[in-house]
Amino acid sequence: MTQEEMNRLVPQKLEELEKRHEIRVLLAVESGSRAWGFASPDSDFDVRFIYVHRPEFYLQLQGCRDVIEEPVDDIWDVSGWDLDKTLRLLQKSNPTLFEWLNSPIVYRETGFSQRIQPLLGEYFSVKSELYHYLNTARHHIKEYLQGEMVRPKKYFYALRPILACRWVLDRKTPPPVLFSALADAELPAGLVPSVDRLLDLKINGPEKMVIPPIREINRYLDDSMEELTIAMSQLPEEAQRDWAPLNQFFLDEISR
Repeated sequence: MTQEEMNRLVPQKLEELEKRHEIRVLLAVESGSRAWGFASPDSDFDVRFIYVHRPEFYLQLQGCRDVIEEPVDDIWDVSGWDLDKTLRLLQKSNPTLFEWLNSPIVYRETGFSQRIQPLLGEYFSVKSELYHYLNTARHHIKEYLQGEMVRPKKYFYALRPILACRWVLDRKTPPPVLFSALADAELPAGLVPSVDRLLDLKINGPEKMVIPPIREINRYLDDSMEELTIAMSQLPEEAQRDWAPLNQFFLDEISR
């Protein structure tokens, strides 16, 4: 399946979901390796969306499910968050939400991204972003990059969050979604040839190909983890963010 074919099929899928679940999709984007710019030929499509129900849905005493997840197959991985979950995650400065809102591949836009934009800076937390990206990098280094043979894909699942941490520390803003933009801004010049060769393997090879470890990249990851962990520990505590703007935004959106 090509990106062009998905650009036609995803809107149809979203209409089916809207009818089946009685929702309105506010935003739908591509997430994961395709949005990051290093998909393999056989990478699947990670479609993510934000949706809203009719106002009366939120008045049920028994509580409401706030995610929609479609069965995953070899092509599709489709899931979405209800608006109320989305705003609760924004209050915590959830990095995944920031990535959805800045994805370079957009399947549906209703003006939601523009309406929520003024809130993003207000709820962005340097410490929350660093915590998320450091844990992501730590997991992939420990679980996938310690063997005698490793997958190129796993290097990028560690490199990208490390570079994202450096961006956040340097600029105090959400990192760009595209790996190339992060690498241009934060990757040391001496690592560029090695990462470019690795990127060529990742983009042009199968998802499950394996290679020997790349020592200079492993060393950079280990040194970065130590440096960034210290930097995060020295950050001051941040004040709790006010819920009032999010509550008002929620009421405005469900009333549209």
